[in-house]
Amino acid sequence: MKSGAVYIMANRRNGAIYAGSTSKLVQRTYQHREGLIEGHTKTYGCKLLVWFEVDDDLHEARRREFQIKKWKRSWKIRLIEESNPDWRDLWFDIRQSF
Repeated sequence: MKSGAVYIMANRRNGAIYAGSTSKLVQRTYQHREGLIEGHTKTYGCKLLVWFEVDDDLHEARRREFQIKKWKRSWKIRLIEESNPDWRDLWFDIRQSF
């Protein structure tokens, strides 16, 4: 079984946000930060990793991603602010950890 992570990228506090899932969180976050992935994060400059959750099962992480994507924006913001009230960029925490 492959592990996975669900994550939220943002361009600034209360700005544009994007939820995704991956089996390689550091690599995927780097790709978003550098604008290497076409789409929402590149268009809106979502370069800050503001929330993530790791799961032992990649399929469960993807299920959680789709669940979060259906949420109201206010729920996503609450999820971010529960663990990261200052919208600090968590990239610096994970790049050495994973």
